[in-house]
Amino acid sequence: RVPVMTEVAARQALLHFVASQCCYGSRAAGELVIRRLRHLRMYRYRLETFSESRLSEWAFEPFTKPGAANPPGDPPLDLWDMEVGVPPLFQGQTRRCRVPRSAQVRDCHRCHGHGRSKCRVCHGAGRTRCVTCKGSRWRLKQQKRCQLCSGTGRKRCNTCSGRGSKTCATCQGEKKLQHFKQLVVTWKNNVFEFISEHQLNFPGELLSKVSGENIFKDENVVVYPIIDFPDSEISLASQRAIAEHSTAFATSSRILWQRQTVELIPITEVHYQYSGKPYLYYIYGLENKVYVLDYPERCCCSCTIV
Repeated sequence: RVPVMTEVAARQALLHFVASQCCYGSRAAGELVIRRLRHLRMYRYRLETFSESRLSEWAFEPFTKPGAANPPGDPPLDLWDMEVGVPPLFQGQTRRCRVPRSAQVRDCHRCHGHGRSKCRVCHGAGRTRCVTCKGSRWRLKQQKRCQLCSGTGRKRCNTCSGRGSKTCATCQGEKKLQHFKQLVVTWKNNVFEFISEHQLNFPGELLSKVSGENIFKDENVVVYPIIDFPDSEISLASQRAIAEHSTAFATSSRILWQRQTVELIPITEVHYQYSGKPYLYYIYGLENKVYVLDYPERCCCSCTIV
């Protein structure tokens, strides 16, 4: 069970919080007088649905093995008939693998089946403008014919070695490509979270960042809504979450496993007095995090995070 917050623990939690803030003084935390501790409890419901979805996409590679194409009339496997190992539960992952019997051999679309493509530097000419004479054929300062290009104003293209074309980067000179279907399997952990309502001057989103005591856990291929929970909001949240996940994932993917939990998150409302004035702060979560509404010893300064 969650230990009951005492005045000593409440003061230590505040001192630890103040020490982490550059603009908060520690004297007030040490000298304040705690007047009242109000113990509260919040429930956090979470539904996790581990789903698997499959789709296919076309990919290609240079065709280097003539005679390895599929025999005619051999249909590819259905996506859901392929055996793919499932990762650990509730751990998202994406995996790609080739669909058997889906290969098709075609001419390379980049070089049109020639195995070579026009050089982009010389545009197929095999020669480029001389960088020394800028194509003028003369060394202007020396009034001599350019020796680098022998007075032609052009020189052999270094990119294609003067051939005007390069080995096609798409088919790597093989002239043909093997197109095939690629199975894309995505495992995803879909989470629904609900925290019971409260009437505190406290940001509810902070509770999603702390842990609580697990008081209920149920997991199976399909879980059923929680019934007659002491807080009716949790029962309603369970019904809504399971219905939403069933609608969202049962048609577009496959539900592999579900897990629903209820956590008890402790919150302590600390009323204290300092210099004759009343103040308030909250301690929440098993980590004893602190949220301060208006700390009495605080200065505004330009803080630099080192």
